[in-house]
Amino acid sequence: MEGLTNIKTIKNLLEKFGFSFSKQLGQNFLINPSVCPEMAELSGCKGIGVIEIGPGFGVLTNELCKVAKKVVSIELDERLKPVLEYTLCEQNNVEIIFGDAMKIDLKALIAEKFPDMPVVICANLPYYITSPILMKLLESELPINSITVMVQKEAATRLTAKCGTRSCGAVTAAVSFYSKAEKLFDVSRGSFMPSPNVDSSVIKLDLTKREEISVNNKKFMFKIIRAGFNQRRKTLTNSINSGLSIEKEKIANALLEIGLKTTARAEELDLKQFAKLSDILEKNNG
Repeated sequence: MEGLTNIKTIKNLLEKFGFSFSKQLGQNFLINPSVCPEMAELSGCKGIGVIEIGPGFGVLTNELCKVAKKVVSIELDERLKPVLEYTLCEQNNVEIIFGDAMKIDLKALIAEKFPDMPVVICANLPYYITSPILMKLLESELPINSITVMVQKEAATRLTAKCGTRSCGAVTAAVSFYSKAEKLFDVSRGSFMPSPNVDSSVIKLDLTKREEISVNNKKFMFKIIRAGFNQRRKTLTNSINSGLSIEKEKIANALLEIGLKTTARAEELDLKQFAKLSDILEKNNG
């Protein structure tokens, strides 16, 4: 169905199906007609499979259907079932699954729905769940090529930052470990209905171009990273001691061993340094 970014069309659909926006689910629908075609094109889904999370009224879904071989869209809000049946009635390569993307076994879903087919993820994520969704997608180590998502502009800056800079955080480190991140384009707040209080950006996480980082215990490294960034104003010696109860002397000695000062903070380390720090602390704290 065309015209899904037209305000009059959206209002007619709201009235036709008695649908109202849910603030709790972070529902803001796109009224800028150029955004979704560009997202679909840049997602790299041409001729392959794509998973969408949170289709809303199906604006992005329709554009993905034009480019991809097969689209599987996951929607939490079952009130949208009749709406999506109506707005996607012209598409024959889409399947809507109603459920919680945080709880669905995505690895099993990919194996079932996309056998022997490359897959990407493309979504306009509800902002309140951006980080948990991205962490689930990355940590699950799914057989996917990339993740293209719209997020808050501030979050985009953080997610695409380089480790070892002030913009870096714990989520940034995870994104950098599993993928190569880049910002594709910005989207103004006026592109949505209802209009949010923030601007947005579309980012792409390419899982095929990630930097190979050697670390003995990935889970332990991320514990170190989270402890470091949870109290980022403190030195790593103090924040890791506070978060993981590792002796300060062991942390200080490990920092010196990898060529850093004992006063170093989490934002000063790149991923390779975090990996080395993790390996030393795991060995000496065993």
